Amino acid sequence: MDIKAYISEWARSYKDDLTQNIMPFWMKYGLDREHGGVYTCVDRDGTLMDTTKSVWFQGRFAFVCAYAYNNVEKNEEWLQAAKTTIDFIEKYCFDKDGHMYFSVTADGRPLRKRRYVFSETFAAIAMSEYALATGDMHYAERAMQVFEDTQRFLATPGFLAPKFEPEVQLQSHSIIMILINVGSRLRAVVDNPKLTLQINDSIDKLRRYFMHPEFKALLECVGPNGEFVDTNMTRVINPGHCIETSWFLMEEARQRNWDKDLMDTALTIFNWSWDWGWDKEYGGIINFRDCRNLPPQDYSQDMKFWWPQSETIIASLYAYLGTGDEEYLYRHRQISEWTYAHFPDKEYGEWYGYLHRDGTVAQPAKGNLFKGPFHIPRMMIKSFTLCNEILEKF
Repeated sequence: MDIKAYISEWARSYKDDLTQNIMPFWMKYGLDREHGGVYTCVDRDGTLMDTTKSVWFQGRFAFVCAYAYNNVEKNEEWLQAAKTTIDFIEKYCFDKDGHMYFSVTADGRPLRKRRYVFSETFAAIAMSEYALATGDMHYAERAMQVFEDTQRFLATPGFLAPKFEPEVQLQSHSIIMILINVGSRLRAVVDNPKLTLQINDSIDKLRRYFMHPEFKALLECVGPNGEFVDTNMTRVINPGHCIETSWFLMEEARQRNWDKDLMDTALTIFNWSWDWGWDKEYGGIINFRDCRNLPPQDYSQDMKFWWPQSETIIASLYAYLGTGDEEYLYRHRQISEWTYAHFPDKEYGEWYGYLHRDGTVAQPAKGNLFKGPFHIPRMMIKSFTLCNEILEKF
């Protein structure tokens, strides 16, 4: 493999796809120029199917717009879209107690609150990325406030409705991992030791509780002290989620001058999760596995979703940047060839989100309350920057 030519071609591809396909699609069909914010429930051709607005996608879209502005090109339309979406968030998406809604109407009337704090985490990174783009520290301060509120909500017994009955004591991987990324994004504009303390706490919990060498897996749900709980729900491995965690850890390892112990943890998670997730028969990263190789409970267990493929593309490039091991470039080629052969919609643009195991389209809509402009554009932005960093070594 001519590595320099290979990486150069992918750098060009990521930038072109982002600037000529993904961002134009969402600026045309998603951006709400009347009320502010973004719609995500759009059909294959961009036709609006539902005006319900996903609150976590308001933060995700604002983040992507500012992130693309900061790392790809100074497109003022993107920056303005970030601003109007953050304005929508501030005006409509917080309840009186500071806890954010999950969904609102087109004009911002609340529809639903959930027991989670993911709306907060994405609002915080949107505000911090916008502060980085503009130098307006009001948004950095506000991001920090939302982050601290999130920590308080999680630490206050009874504030968030319990998922199970009181005697059921479990902890989830998802909030542990996302707070690593939140801390990392905010730290780019805010010098506050709480951010690194949160990252350190999350890393410690991943290592002590969620990594289970007996299964060579990072589990999604464990007991309060990391105990393996032998039920259908708690045997779940989510390979894409674990791979996303791995590159968050690689990013933090690089921040610490490629800290070897942290990089080893990241690579262990990536390697385990690749082995569980890569479909040797059809290709692509599968949705769910059972750590004891029993039949998974989730009905979408053998499907191929857009976001695990995107996270694996990032992780493989990050692993190669950090190690120089060409095995990770081989994985990048495998996942990229499969992904780009099946997900992009060559007729209407953007990507399908939901494929059957064999790569055929399960449903053609480009968005809903869970799929929208985040994982795919973030992958293209991050991969574009990683490719350029790899090229700097030549």
